[in-house]
Amino acid sequence: MTSAPLAARLDIPSGPLFFPVTAYGPDGSVDLDTYRTHVRRGVDAGAAAVFACCGTGEFHALTPEEFEACVRVAVEAAEGRVPVVAGAGYGTALAVRYARLAEAAGADGLLAMPPYLVVAGQEGLLRHYREIAAATSLPVVVYQRDNAVFTPETVVGLARTDGIIGLKDGLGDLDLMQRIVSAVRSEVPGDFLYFNGLPTAEQTQLAYRALGVTLYSSAVFCFAPEIALAFHQALRSGDDSVVEKLLDGFYRPFVELRAQGRGYAVALVKAGVRLRGLDVGEVRPPLHEPTEDHVKQLAEVIERGYALLEEAK
Repeated sequence: MTSAPLAARLDIPSGPLFFPVTAYGPDGSVDLDTYRTHVRRGVDAGAAAVFACCGTGEFHALTPEEFEACVRVAVEAAEGRVPVVAGAGYGTALAVRYARLAEAAGADGLLAMPPYLVVAGQEGLLRHYREIAAATSLPVVVYQRDNAVFTPETVVGLARTDGIIGLKDGLGDLDLMQRIVSAVRSEVPGDFLYFNGLPTAEQTQLAYRALGVTLYSSAVFCFAPEIALAFHQALRSGDDSVVEKLLDGFYRPFVELRAQGRGYAVALVKAGVRLRGLDVGEVRPPLHEPTEDHVKQLAEVIERGYALLEEAK
C-alpha cells in the first residue's frame, strides 16, 4: 500500500493507468509468477497506477481466493511505487467480501463494478455503492456502465459519500457526463475524479478531455506500453500531430479489429500480450480466443504502431 492518498496520486498521473490481464497457465489455473512479471513490467514501463483484477483482468472469471492472490501479487510487484486499485463487484454482499479481500491484500483502492444481473433503481444503486464504501477504509471509484447508469443527482449523492472519490464512465453518453460533471461541480465542494473507462479509451479521450475528464484507462498499455505512453504524453503536452498519427494509424485500426468479436476488449488485449513475448495464457469462458486471422491482423496493427513511433522521433 502506498502512503499518499489515492485521489492525489491519480489526479494528475505521470503515465497511463494500467489494467493488467490475469495470467493463466496451460491447465487454466492462475499463473501468479507470470502475472507478477506482467505487473512489474508495466510499472517499470511508466504506469501511473495498477488496476488489478478489473474488466481487462477478467474479474468475472476469478474465484475470491484467486482474486485475493492476484491483488496481493500486484501489490508486491508494484513495490509501493504506484497505487494498486482492485475490482469489486457482483451483489452487495459479495462486493463487500471482495472489497475486504482487496484491503487485506494491501490494495490502495477499489473500482466498484456494476452489480450482477439486476437492473436496479437509483435509490438501490446508491445504497449498494454506499455499503461497499462503508465496508473498508479503501477509497472507491464507481464504474458506470451496463446496468449501473446514474442520474446526475445520484452521482451527487455518490460524491457526498465518505470514501467515494470518483466515477469511471464506460457508457459513453457525453451529454449525460457533462450534466454529471456540472451537477457535482455545482453541489459538492472539493475534487471528484472522473475517468474515461470506454474500451480502448484513447480513441475517445479527445472528446472526454473537452469535458474536463483527463483520466482514462489504457488496455493497450498491457501489450504496447511505449505506444500508450507516447499517446499519453502527447495528449498532456498538446502535441496534436502525434495524437492524430497514433489515432489514425494505430488506435482506429485496433478498435475496428476489436469490433470483429464479442469479448475482444479482453481477448484481443491478451493476444497482444502473448504476441509481445509474455505467455499469459488464454481467456477463460465465457470469453473466447480471437481467430488466427484476427491475431495476424493484430500483429500488423502493433507493428504499424511502433513504426509510427519511430517516424515521430
